[in-house]
Amino acid sequence: MSTIHSSLERLGLTLPAVPEPVAAYVNCVRSGNLLFLSGGLPIDGDRKILGKVPSQVGIDEAREAARMIILNRLAVIQAETGSLDKVRRIVALNGFVNCDPDFTGHPQVINGASELLVELFGECGKHSRTALGAASLPLGVAVEINLIVEVDD
Repeated sequence: MSTIHSSLERLGLTLPAVPEPVAAYVNCVRSGNLLFLSGGLPIDGDRKILGKVPSQVGIDEAREAARMIILNRLAVIQAETGSLDKVRRIVALNGFVNCDPDFTGHPQVINGASELLVELFGECGKHSRTALGAASLPLGVAVEINLIVEVDD
């Protein structure tokens, strides 16, 4: 079992099936040793986290949405590389929060994703980041996150 899968298991987490794109794009583009992952949504089977933060979705649930997205982005990385142990570095994370106009807690929501990456990957999970509010997101989801990841050959 891989090191990252052991960490996932220890946390009681499992990777979902690789999500199908919901529009005209691909989940991942590889350029050299960099993976550019499209925006992931908090959808896992029938479970979806939809709505505006914080009026319809509380901050804790929005943080959970960010964690869900990381798990589905990790499933994409594993499908692309064959093993999460090939991740050399999480380079960048861009997070978008579907929020009420006066909401300013975007960083706290996206911390759900950032903290999970560091918990799983340690130092190489630390990344640059953008956390923005949005008037709306695809399918009405609460959060969307994309990643840039460096991997071994």
